[in-house]
Amino acid sequence: MASAFSHAIASAALGKIYSGAKQPFKFWLLAAFCAVVPDADVIGFRFGIAYESMFGHRGFTHSIVFALLLALVVVLLFFKDAAVNSKRFYLLMFFFFCCTVSHPVLDAMTTGGLGVAFFSPFSNVRYFFPFRPIKVSPLTIEQFFGEWGWRVIKSELLWVWLPSFIVIGLAKLYRVWQK
Repeated sequence: MASAFSHAIASAALGKIYSGAKQPFKFWLLAAFCAVVPDADVIGFRFGIAYESMFGHRGFTHSIVFALLLALVVVLLFFKDAAVNSKRFYLLMFFFFCCTVSHPVLDAMTTGGLGVAFFSPFSNVRYFFPFRPIKVSPLTIEQFFGEWGWRVIKSELLWVWLPSFIVIGLAKLYRVWQK
C-alpha cells in the first residue's frame, strides 16, 4: 500500500480540482478520511481474516462498490444541505467516490502485496497496473520507521506528492486565469 500520508495528499489534489470555492473544514477532513479508510481492512489480520479473503487486505474495502457506498454515506450524513438528486449531491458523491477510489488506484501501482480486488464483491480477483513505481509500504508502524519506510517515502514523494502538488498548482493557475 502507499502510506496513509500519500493517500491523503492525493485527495487534497482532487479537492483542489473539485472546486475553486472555499470548502469547509469537514470537506477536507472527509476527503482525507475517504482516501485513507480502505486500509481499515488491516484490522482483519488481528481477527484471523486471511489477506486473500474478500474481506482481507485490499479486498472489499478497496473495491469500486465500496467507494460508491462510502461516498453515498458521507454525502448523506455530512452534506444534508445537498438535496438528493440535485447537481450538488451528485458532484459531492463523485468527488468522495474519487477520493476513495484513489486509494486502490495508488495501491495497484505499488510493488508488493496480492493486488487489489477492484470488482469485489462480484469478483475477488486481484489486480495490479502494469506501471508499478510506488514502493509498497510496510503494514506496521515499527517497520515504517526504518530503511523500508524511507524507501517508501522517497518513492511516494516522487510518484504521489510531486504530481499532487503539480495538480494543485495547475488548478490554482487555472482559476487565476479564469478571473
